[in-house]
Amino acid sequence: MGLIKTRIEVEAKYLIALSHVGLVRKLQPKEIVFLTDLGHNLTLRQAERIKDIEETTKHDVKAMERAFREFVAGTSLEDVTEMIHFGLTSEDVNNLSYRLMLTRGLYEVCIPAMDLIVDDLYEKARKYKGTPMLARTHGQPAIPTTLGKEFANMAVRLNRQIRRLEKLELTGKLNGAVGNFNALSFAAPEVDWIKFSNKFVESFGLKLNLVTTQINPYEDMIEVFQGVQRVNNVLLDINQDMWRYISDYWIAQVPKPDEVGSSTMPQKVNPINFENSEGNIQIANSLFEGMSRKLAVSRLQRDLSDSTTLRNVGSALAYSLLAYINTLEGLNRINPNIAVINSELNDNWNILTEGVQTLLRRAGVTDPYSMVASLSKGKIKQTEWEDWINKLEIDGDLKKKLLIGLKPGLYIGYAQTLTELALDEIANLRRK
Repeated sequence: MGLIKTRIEVEAKYLIALSHVGLVRKLQPKEIVFLTDLGHNLTLRQAERIKDIEETTKHDVKAMERAFREFVAGTSLEDVTEMIHFGLTSEDVNNLSYRLMLTRGLYEVCIPAMDLIVDDLYEKARKYKGTPMLARTHGQPAIPTTLGKEFANMAVRLNRQIRRLEKLELTGKLNGAVGNFNALSFAAPEVDWIKFSNKFVESFGLKLNLVTTQINPYEDMIEVFQGVQRVNNVLLDINQDMWRYISDYWIAQVPKPDEVGSSTMPQKVNPINFENSEGNIQIANSLFEGMSRKLAVSRLQRDLSDSTTLRNVGSALAYSLLAYINTLEGLNRINPNIAVINSELNDNWNILTEGVQTLLRRAGVTDPYSMVASLSKGKIKQTEWEDWINKLEIDGDLKKKLLIGLKPGLYIGYAQTLTELALDEIANLRRK
């Protein structure tokens, strides 16, 4: 029904545009309002009528055109019914309709939902920018970071891809059966159809593509699909990281009254929102990838397989939207388990060996990496660490710096500063 409504919107505005160049009589203000609102106000019964006609025509746009004629029958516009769909091919209407729906779906629904996730991550990054946390590489204890810095990493990646997605331009065409304005230029040679087409396409916020076959090539839509995929892939990474933090008890979920985590294990509070989001992303990205592969290829001046494929654009966006909603709900019900985070951090004093061997290198100590490596296999406690430092044959000032200035909660580098820079970047990009 959304596609039908948008097609009627395009057809109605085309009739108005024909009036502006004198191919249709001057329309009265109330007639222009009627035509402008026709698609938006389409009823379910009218949409069903179009589908009934399609059972006979086996052509969806022709069915819409015939129904359009019925809708204006008995009105003051009855005398201009023959100019409905004048000189057009169905793809002139379809290419504009699908791109309008894609644009509106992105800007009015999906991108605002994406930005809500960025906003949530932004606030978490700001709040926890100074909270030390053990980082892991290859799944193993590495060196400290801060919880806020890790939220900032997520937020920046997501925000960058959203802003790039916003800048992509969609095109439109209105040039007839094989893209050469054949019928239009033959029937109305006095009209500059290139100028007409440019003005009409741009009125929908699209960029004119003059060089086409019957179809407007889909590379512009494919860029959008791949842009959404990139957003989704960042979100997939976020979902999986949050799942892992929850499974390690570093992040706790706020339980909901009467929510059941298992049919047999009453204690369970499952990370279902992040898991649901992950599943929906996989389906959405599969659809986007399939459409990207298919839509780039069409036999000669066109075949119909693109039409069937395009029916899935809404589904792909809908699965994506479900993912965004679930991730946001998951983020809204979590809190860091500071006690566990601190315990893990302070139970791994060997994570400071990077700092030790780097400082000793600068001090001219021979092969400090091997010296430190002998201590760093497996966890060591603070007392073991301090004993080992005290036994090092190094300058007293160096030893003091290692004992006083190098601790798990202090060894966070520029994490806080980088978090603040990340938050500034997000804010600045959002203002552009």
